[in-house]
Amino acid sequence: MKKKFTLTMLTFVMLLSITSITTFAEEPPTEEINIQTYAENMQPGWNLGNTYDAVGEDETAWGNPYVTKDLIKKIADEGFKSIRIPITFDQRMADNGDYQIDEDFLERVDQTVQWALEEDLYVMINIHHDSWIWIESGMQENHDQTVERFNAIWTQLADRFKDDSLKLMFESINEPRFLGSEEESQQYLDELNTHFYQIVRESGGNNDIRPLVLPTLDTGSEPEKITALYDFIDNLEDPNIIATVHYYGFWPFSVNIAGYTRFEQDTKEDIHATFDRVHDTFTANGIPTVIGEYGLLGFDVDTGVIQQGEKLKFFEYMLHYAQEKDLVHMLWDNGQHLKRDTLEWSDQHFFNIVQTSWHTRSAVPNDNFIYLKESEEITDRPITFELHDNDFEEVYLNDQQLEEGADYQIVGNTITFSKELLSSLVTKNEFGTVATLTVTFSGGVDWDIDVRVYQTPELEGTEGTTSEFLIPTNFNGDQLATMEAYYQDGSFAGPQNWTAFKEYGYTFAPDYQEGFIELKDTFFNEVEDGEVDLTFHFWSGETMDYTIVKDGESVTSLAEEEPDKEDPVKEETEDDRPQEESSEEVEKPVDEENESTNPTDDSNKEETSTDSHEDDNKSEDTTDPYLASNHEKENNRLPDTATAQFNYMGIGLVLVLIGIGSLTWYRKIKGE
Repeated sequence: MKKKFTLTMLTFVMLLSITSITTFAEEPPTEEINIQTYAENMQPGWNLGNTYDAVGEDETAWGNPYVTKDLIKKIADEGFKSIRIPITFDQRMADNGDYQIDEDFLERVDQTVQWALEEDLYVMINIHHDSWIWIESGMQENHDQTVERFNAIWTQLADRFKDDSLKLMFESINEPRFLGSEEESQQYLDELNTHFYQIVRESGGNNDIRPLVLPTLDTGSEPEKITALYDFIDNLEDPNIIATVHYYGFWPFSVNIAGYTRFEQDTKEDIHATFDRVHDTFTANGIPTVIGEYGLLGFDVDTGVIQQGEKLKFFEYMLHYAQEKDLVHMLWDNGQHLKRDTLEWSDQHFFNIVQTSWHTRSAVPNDNFIYLKESEEITDRPITFELHDNDFEEVYLNDQQLEEGADYQIVGNTITFSKELLSSLVTKNEFGTVATLTVTFSGGVDWDIDVRVYQTPELEGTEGTTSEFLIPTNFNGDQLATMEAYYQDGSFAGPQNWTAFKEYGYTFAPDYQEGFIELKDTFFNEVEDGEVDLTFHFWSGETMDYTIVKDGESVTSLAEEEPDKEDPVKEETEDDRPQEESSEEVEKPVDEENESTNPTDDSNKEETSTDSHEDDNKSEDTTDPYLASNHEKENNRLPDTATAQFNYMGIGLVLVLIGIGSLTWYRKIKGE
């Protein structure tokens, strides 16, 4: 009897266990998400760009190596908490029928997702360059098939990942844009987002509550675009939705055009206006917001398009303000920042400022260089810092600690380096960076101040074609900041003819190693035949004039060197700056794959400087009436450039006298 009872009980327990397991598998997940905490835990993030989103044979098509587990571990070890994995499906799926995605490709994506989850990273996957490859035109020209294909992608992804950790989130589509009016475009986006939402939520598993990321039109931050997305999300009445925009800075600064060589007030105000709007619309109303990509558009050409110190100041300020507004930020990295083969940062100073800005603010200088002209007497040189609640600590020359009072003086937030120190660093006929002075602080990053010795650059005459025109240049230790271009009648020459100052990297670029300045075919493509007067502005404050003559595809030069010419720099006034409403009229490049946009194609023009472009270096012929009227030849300026060295000398002399007086007074008091 006892044996029978034991057997009966064992059978009952086994049946109960099987029933419980079956019931658990069929029930929807009971876990709840606090979406605010979820978003906070994503901060900061990184993009695996130009990899699974690359258009080509496989993930290496755009120059990056195969993704490895070590790469994902590196991202986690460096302090990133989330990773965005852009995916382009166009060439990796059937183009009709059931639109089946290539299984080998999905396996690679899945493997990378799992590696990231194993590193405890939050993971975001999306439909990426399909947005412009076939969805942009398809929604208007082949609507039903486009929607069917879009739905097929998300049906397959939702089913494949439905049981994965809730740290995996889905983003419907990257930078959505469409043919048609703005009203039609918004309707297309709402339609796709609706399909995306319904497919995922009805696919079972953890997808019932999985966080979903929805973009604005173009992933822009204009008022009408963020308002439209807010209304869409509000109507869903779903607590697990995240909004996303992209940010690549104030367009003129971000590509170095129109004389915006400096991180100045217009660029700061663009950060304020953009992040304030996004915060007030979404975050303040309980909808977390992710800046899914951030960077500078000039990086698509070269990270040197923006001068190093100005670049670092931009990221220090931008990240600080994003966090102040509770916006999650994800660095766009297409391989230009973290080298995928060596797992080392291409620019360690850049990563240091980014990483440090996650936790605190850093002091920033007005200049991260001191130029000394070999033929002129060396004087004391001041560098002024915005300290951001930090204090000066020490100054080093290499590993040698310098002596305050003898090598430098500190008055308030200004360090003045003595002429004796600077003179000791100069060796005759040695040009370029001769020393680096490192200033340390109580918090934040240390700043390197490069001491550069130079002579007036020399430009030689040459001839070439519109497809290859290289100006032989002896830079003599100087570096190029920007270039102006005028026709003989004083009108602006070349692309973006609303300004004389051309876009760095897109129309011209220096090669310091080979010794030339290249005028690119993109410049000549929009230059009329005849003489064009160029003025090259250098960071030392030197300017050099150079005249070229274009005749069809032939180009010759009439070099006119003017050493020691005074740089036409003036103080900025409010009238010189594009206002917020007019800055939204400044158009930006939109095409992909590093190709120049057809300037006559209005469908590809963006409306504000806040739209994003991760791997393109395109430019448009942009006419902004406000900028055109305020950038006449006599009013073009290189804002706050290094041409005011004599002003700095005067300021430095006054500060030194004040310092000496203060020191004398202090010693007298101490003696008493």
